[in-house]
Amino acid sequence: MESPTTSKEKIAFIINPISGSNRKLKIPEIVQDTIDQSKFEPEFYFTKCAGHATTLATELLGKNYSRIIAVGGDGTINEVAKALIDSNVAMGIIPNGSGNGLARFLKIPLKPKAAVELLNTGKVISIDYGIINENPFFCTCGVGFDAHIGNKFAQSTKRGFSTYIKETISAFFSYKPKKYKIKIDGEKLKTRAFLVTAANAGQYGNDAYIAPQADICDGMLDLCILSPFPKRKVFNIAYRVFNKSIHHSPYVTAIKGEVIVIKRKKKGEVHLDGEPAIMGKKLKINIVKHGLKVVVAVE
Repeated sequence: MESPTTSKEKIAFIINPISGSNRKLKIPEIVQDTIDQSKFEPEFYFTKCAGHATTLATELLGKNYSRIIAVGGDGTINEVAKALIDSNVAMGIIPNGSGNGLARFLKIPLKPKAAVELLNTGKVISIDYGIINENPFFCTCGVGFDAHIGNKFAQSTKRGFSTYIKETISAFFSYKPKKYKIKIDGEKLKTRAFLVTAANAGQYGNDAYIAPQADICDGMLDLCILSPFPKRKVFNIAYRVFNKSIHHSPYVTAIKGEVIVIKRKKKGEVHLDGEPAIMGKKLKINIVKHGLKVVVAVE
C-alpha cells in the first residue's frame, strides 16, 4: 500500500538586497541547503525600492503561502509585517540589518543559517503590534532625541552600529528637550522630555533596551519618558540602556497603557521601528492585541 503524498508548505522569502551586508545575496543558496525540503517549498523575491516589501507581501497573501519570510533590517521587517497583520499568514525573520530590534527581542538567531534552521523547527505565536497615526509599528515608536537620530542615521551614507553611535554623539550636546502634553488611558500629564517612546517590544536594536519590562504579547504599550538630565549623566544613562535598567533611572517615567496621545507645538520628526517620518502635532498611539503571527523558537 502506497503512503499518502505529503503536500509541502509554500513559503516566500522577501529579500532586501541593499540593507545590511552582502550576505543576503547568498540567502537563496543558504535556504536551499538548510530548509527542510520535505516540509517546505521556498520561493525568493527581491525588493527594488523602499516600500516594495509591503507591495510584494500584499501580492503574495492571496497565493497560498503559509509563511512569508522577511530578510533584512528592521525597516524591511516592518514593511513585510504591516502587510501580514490580521491575516493567517505567519512572518518569519532572517535578520540582516543595523539594529535587528524585533529579531533580537524574539530571540531569533542573527546568523542566516541558524535563522533558517529555526524556520524548520519553530512554532507560530501571535504578537501585538502598535499603531501611530494609522501607521503600524512592531518594536517602538517615539519622538524626541531618538527620532532625531533616526532621521540623521537615515541620511548617512554609512550604515552599522558605529555610524549610529557617531551620529548620536555628534547630536547629543546640541539637542534641546521639547515640551509635550501626554494622555495615556485618560490620565493627563505635561512634561519636558529628552525623548518619549512607546514600546511594544523592549529594545530599539543592538540590545539597547528602552523599555526592559515590555511584553510583546500583553496587550499593552510601555510608555517611556526620559526627562532632561545633566550632561555628566549621559554615560550612566547609556549604561542603563544596555544593561536593561533604564526604567530604574530617576530621570525616567515608565507607564503601561493601551491608548496614548502625544501633543507637541508643531509637526516634526518621529520614528517607527527606527525608520524616520514626519508627522503632525498630534500623535495617537494604540495597541492591537495578537494581530501578527510570527515564527519563533520552541522553548
